[in-house]
Amino acid sequence: MKPEFHSFSEFYPYYLSEHTHPLCRALHYLGSSLVLLLLLILLISGEWQWAWLLPVVGYGFAWIGHFFIEKNRPATFRYPWYSFLGDWVMLWDFISGKKRHRCD
Repeated sequence: MKPEFHSFSEFYPYYLSEHTHPLCRALHYLGSSLVLLLLLILLISGEWQWAWLLPVVGYGFAWIGHFFIEKNRPATFRYPWYSFLGDWVMLWDFISGKKRHRCD
């Protein structure tokens, strides 16, 4: 049975434990980065009919990492908001060097 979380700070260590493989994390970073790039393109171009691609790109890369590399179920299905926030915090931690996550 999966644990229940009452705050993001309780959830985040669990979230990281579901992302132990470096390739899974890399796919998350790639998907999130592409979402930011696509969002910038949409803001500049005003071509909002392509906005449906944002979740496809973001979750597509992440879910490939979970289903085919980690072989686990994405936390998005049980904790959608915490998981969404976890993607961005994990990316920020990686970019900023704030936290070095173990990948073994």
